[in-house]
Amino acid sequence: MSEKLIIFDTTLRDGEQSPGASMTKDEKLRIAKALERLRVDVIEAGFPIASPDDFKGVQLVAENVRESTVCGLARATDKDIDAAAAALKPAVSSRIHTFIATSPIHMREKLHMEPDEVLKQAVSAVKRARQYTDNIEFSPEDAGRSEIDFLCRVIEAVIDAGATTVNIPDTVGYNLPHQFGGLIRQLIERVPNSDKAVFSVHCHNDLGLAVANSLSAVLNGARQVECTINGLGERAGNAALEEVVMTVRTRQDMFPCDTDLNTQEILHCSRLVSTITGFPVQPNKAIVGANAFAHESGIHQDGVLKSRETYEIMRAQDVGWHANRMVLGKHSGRNAFRTRLLELGYAFEREEDLNAAFSRFKDLADKKHEIYDEDLQALVSETIQEAADERIRLVAMKVCCETGEIPNAHVTLLIDGMERQGNSTGSGPVDATFRAIESIVHSGSDLQLYSVNNITTGTDAQGEVTVRIDKAGRIVNGQGSDTDIVIASAKAYINAINKIMEPVERAHPQV
Repeated sequence: MSEKLIIFDTTLRDGEQSPGASMTKDEKLRIAKALERLRVDVIEAGFPIASPDDFKGVQLVAENVRESTVCGLARATDKDIDAAAAALKPAVSSRIHTFIATSPIHMREKLHMEPDEVLKQAVSAVKRARQYTDNIEFSPEDAGRSEIDFLCRVIEAVIDAGATTVNIPDTVGYNLPHQFGGLIRQLIERVPNSDKAVFSVHCHNDLGLAVANSLSAVLNGARQVECTINGLGERAGNAALEEVVMTVRTRQDMFPCDTDLNTQEILHCSRLVSTITGFPVQPNKAIVGANAFAHESGIHQDGVLKSRETYEIMRAQDVGWHANRMVLGKHSGRNAFRTRLLELGYAFEREEDLNAAFSRFKDLADKKHEIYDEDLQALVSETIQEAADERIRLVAMKVCCETGEIPNAHVTLLIDGMERQGNSTGSGPVDATFRAIESIVHSGSDLQLYSVNNITTGTDAQGEVTVRIDKAGRIVNGQGSDTDIVIASAKAYINAINKIMEPVERAHPQV
């Protein structure tokens, strides 16, 4: 029988460290519930010591997730471990994940510690965590650049201290697949008590090798992979969950293990994470990209029509494409709307929020003949944003744009309950709109990114706009959707402004 490969999802922790990808605790819960339906084994819900909101986010996930193990990250310090334990207390199954750097450059330049001091602190942290749970994960940060003799000493010591999972991170994405796989094999062979712990890997994508390195590690004995939906993560990201899972599932002739995931939920998770974080999925992205199962070449099309297996190595339905798809329209009733939202994992606690979402649905149905799951996801996100008592809301706008004339915009905003109006011209209708908004709010932020994607197909499709703004080094993303791209742009910009105005206190796990 095939061995089990444990999937450890860190979208809510490492994924959230992508610039501008911070999530509210309610958004974290929505993603966590989707990961639970995906049957992810371990959900790393956050870094509780980072901020009060991070603590509450981990706590909320721990209270509501029942089928997956909920994990909290902690540096190798007592206060971090105690905070993680407190946040995880409501969980049915919990894990504390503690770490300290072991590479010469990290110990010397960042920690200012000698190797023996690092070893002592690692053991102390694991013993501290054991006071709260017997499910302990330890990571020697930057293991990919650590000296193997010292790495073996640390791993043996933390397993003796009670670590049940040892995670080997390629923190800076430096390793090559054959090299990283060889490291995993050597560690398992050289550490005397390696049979008492599960070996895990956490690979970053700085050289585009995160998935390849993870898979090489699995072929060499690792039985847990840490990954994120869509490969979201710091810098160039992490190993993409969907690619790891489907490679192992598709190539069972090569892998002696498999996951327990319900892969038909992969696409839904991908779109949910994309909508919440504002990080769109590129069309040619493996597994979840819009072109992943599309065929343009006549030769390919002919082959697929004769036999799907000629050019497709997996079924699109197995990852959620065109599976259980229900199309709603303007004649769809409240019950059908509520039922589909429940199937997608959205349950409104307050009846007034459901009413607001249904009202938006009816307005959209008047503009758009068919409403798909992707439309519903965008609609729910917008409803939740409005219910979050945002300081600034769009009331009305008028934009004029014609050939030979300078575009101009007139915008009415509701700010802290009071209506304010602004006018401006610009190089185009979107530029004029943003300038009109700025003439009212004076945010002092710089626009870093403006991106437009269609949510579904057709000329009546909603456009989803993502903007990224920077203020004094703090970066946030904003999202907005509408069948009118200029209105969607205004919503996205206002959403970003609301976020940039929120006071945020966050620590970084690498500091």
